[in-house]
Amino acid sequence: MRGTVQGVGFRPFVYRTACELGLSGWVGNDSRGVLLEAQGTPSALSALVRLLTSRPPPLAVVEQVEVLAVPVQAATGFVIAVTDVGGVPDVRVSADVAPCEACLAEVGDPADRRAGYPFVNCTDCGPRYTIVRAVPYDRPGTTMAPFTMCPPCQAEYDDPADRRFHAQPNACPDCGPTATWTAAGGGQLVGASALAAAADSLRSGGIVAVKGVGGYHLACDARDATAVEELRRRKQRPDQPLAVMVSDLAAADELCELDQEARAAVVSSRRPIVLAAVRPGADLAAEIAPRLTEVGVMLPSSPLHVLLLDAVARPLVMTSGNRSGEPVLHRDEQAHQVLGPLTDGVLAHDRAIHVRVDDSVLRSRTGGRLQMLRRARGWVPQPIRLPVPATSPVLAVGAQLKSTVALARGGTVVLSQHLGDLDAWPAYQAFAEAVEHLVGLTGVPPAVVAHDLHPDYRSTGWASQCGLPLLGVQHHHAHVAACLVEHGMHSPVLGIAFDGAGWGTDGTSWGGEFLVADLSRSTRVGHLAPVALPGGDAAVREPWRVALAWLHRSLGAEVAAEHGPRWDARWPAVLALAASGRAPETTSMGRLFDAVAALLGVVSHVTYEGQAAIELEALARTADPRKTPAYAFAVTAGRLDPGPALAELLEDRARGVPVAQLSAGFHRALAEASAELAAQAASQHHLDTVALTGGVFANVVLGDQLAERLRGRGLRVLQHVQLPPGDGSISVGQAAIAAACTSA
Repeated sequence: MRGTVQGVGFRPFVYRTACELGLSGWVGNDSRGVLLEAQGTPSALSALVRLLTSRPPPLAVVEQVEVLAVPVQAATGFVIAVTDVGGVPDVRVSADVAPCEACLAEVGDPADRRAGYPFVNCTDCGPRYTIVRAVPYDRPGTTMAPFTMCPPCQAEYDDPADRRFHAQPNACPDCGPTATWTAAGGGQLVGASALAAAADSLRSGGIVAVKGVGGYHLACDARDATAVEELRRRKQRPDQPLAVMVSDLAAADELCELDQEARAAVVSSRRPIVLAAVRPGADLAAEIAPRLTEVGVMLPSSPLHVLLLDAVARPLVMTSGNRSGEPVLHRDEQAHQVLGPLTDGVLAHDRAIHVRVDDSVLRSRTGGRLQMLRRARGWVPQPIRLPVPATSPVLAVGAQLKSTVALARGGTVVLSQHLGDLDAWPAYQAFAEAVEHLVGLTGVPPAVVAHDLHPDYRSTGWASQCGLPLLGVQHHHAHVAACLVEHGMHSPVLGIAFDGAGWGTDGTSWGGEFLVADLSRSTRVGHLAPVALPGGDAAVREPWRVALAWLHRSLGAEVAAEHGPRWDARWPAVLALAASGRAPETTSMGRLFDAVAALLGVVSHVTYEGQAAIELEALARTADPRKTPAYAFAVTAGRLDPGPALAELLEDRARGVPVAQLSAGFHRALAEASAELAAQAASQHHLDTVALTGGVFANVVLGDQLAERLRGRGLRVLQHVQLPPGDGSISVGQAAIAAACTSA
């Protein structure tokens, strides 16, 4: 059996099933999956083969079953055999799983020997991917290797009737990991005292670092505005929204408006953060998500979190434990060094995290749908099916922002967890570690490395020095390919790729693209009108610069000069640069959103990526649809020109039209113009399917409105669901393109 069949209770399942059927033989892990030999009556053997795929354990994904006939041997009974550690690894490791109800019942039972123990787990739950050092998945190959099971735990592990039969992280207070509390002023507590001290600190307004499943969190009381503001100050995260952890679904319902799909996601064993609308009057500090209408909510992902929330008895901010712009910290020494000075204490434990994995993030959309924004814990390393198999192993190294890497082999690709932005050196180190880990789990070196065309991306730099054959992939082609992979397609579509920036085939910065593309080739057939980007990267941090450039391009220098003084004293120099022709140009849709946000007075300087667009969308969601102004883009010769809409926006703002209505009008105008250009291009190139992709399509208002208009024109619409629309899925697209090109 191949697939996700190790670390999910597959061997115990086979053992019990074979015994029930009266079969003799053995089952064991090997480097490729699970191997079993069974003998008995033909009907019992047929039943076993059928049950392997029809009734596997809940966490198992059986991708392939190979059956061979072998000579009958003298044998009685069925056993679990010693793992074969030889051969080239080719096995799927399960994702980490939240604590199951049976384990939580033990934690809450004062009479149970695991009462109050924060590291309880069984075959159906607990850490997997984050503790695996090597495959096959057995205790010696995990970070649980230093913990020798006590006699009661060993008895559970050896008992086929026990739910901890061959549960590799099995432990109890007598033999397993221990919680520790290190106060900022010095001194350390262990066990239940450590949890009590952390809870006391949180209740009194303190900030605590908490070691979770895949890394550290920074936590504080989510109702305490002073504590939230202090956490923001210490972490240097002034505006970006913070996630909130609550004890159960009822508590989540009190804070957010959760539809059926969102509720199912919140309580699922994957335990993602789910973004949903905040309920009016929700008991949360306003500083959790300033100027936004949504908040990210999640349930505990480990027994330690469960016990901490029970002790504090209030919602907790639970944000990634890192410095702004860097990956989540997972090594204890580094966490104490970096997070210790930011907190009033550190709640840790001595079970090492081998692979850092941040929280996954989903967003609740209209119509009961969810969209993946960050794919990490709970999903990684779940394989993704490729429309065109890779005849040779492909390593794809992704982009610069929201970095991920992917490894394609045969008919599937494995996407790494979210790694952060490679501008930060720690994120680049995490990137290098992720490459090493993915390749190490397969044991097969890649034959080709797919990379972005941008010459200054650190991922491109790594690829150029790896010594392997390279395949450069255009950024927006990779976006479209990722959407095709998600829908199992490889035929041509019209891809609408809207994002912040991506290196174009002409050496300029693209980002508002219409492409005719399949998994082998891509042709640009339309785009947003180009505009100067005065100051380059500075314009990303200061949207007023792009606003000035758009005003100059669309309405002239005089109009631009009228607005410049309200933003920044440097406006004359920036306007001169925009007019000089020396500034680089971009077709970025993300920068257009930035410009509109600045023009409407929403935000002129940002502190996190996408802030201007996120706040602009939040305003549009509050607008009265009956009062949305009708604006228009110019759509000519495959080009979207927002000039007419910008002029109307400025006029309405001067007349005092509410900013929320102006934002809604901009969204509607962009959706109308994009649908018009898409319909023209689809008709010209005889296409009936449109793929919406790129980071801008994290915007629910734009995505829903554009999809509705495209369907109204008779076009099929593909949107991301299980993969992020942004750069977090670029590596999947790169891998798919490389697989298609090398197999042609």
